[in-house]
Amino acid sequence: MKLIRMRLALLSICILALGGCAELVPRDLPSLLAPTMQRSEIVGFLAGFGTTFAAVPDLVSMLRRRSVAGMNPRMAGIMAVFQIAWVYYGLLIASRPVIAWNLIAVLTNSFSVGAYLYFVRKERALKATSSAI
Repeated sequence: MKLIRMRLALLSICILALGGCAELVPRDLPSLLAPTMQRSEIVGFLAGFGTTFAAVPDLVSMLRRRSVAGMNPRMAGIMAVFQIAWVYYGLLIASRPVIAWNLIAVLTNSFSVGAYLYFVRKERALKATSSAI
């Protein structure tokens, strides 16, 4: 519970710091919805695909094993926080590839953390049940 409070406090401080910066507001939002794509955006989408889905094999193996063995939730949590910053950066520079892939990566890493928490609770409940017998 103490760790959750610390994380929430840190997240709140970061949000307040970013919210107070008027110069960080995205200026060119209409270009994000432009139908044309440049060659650099195509390369960005391909590069983003690889880096976004790099963590999926670990998630799939955790789901297949139904165990958290070898999983580090801090890594996924830290990645999710910084990918939120990348989404914001993508908005600032009006880069569709940066925005799109990092939104997907945030969801993937959040799912990894959620699955980790689910399996940890399940394993603790199983240990408590087996030690009570």
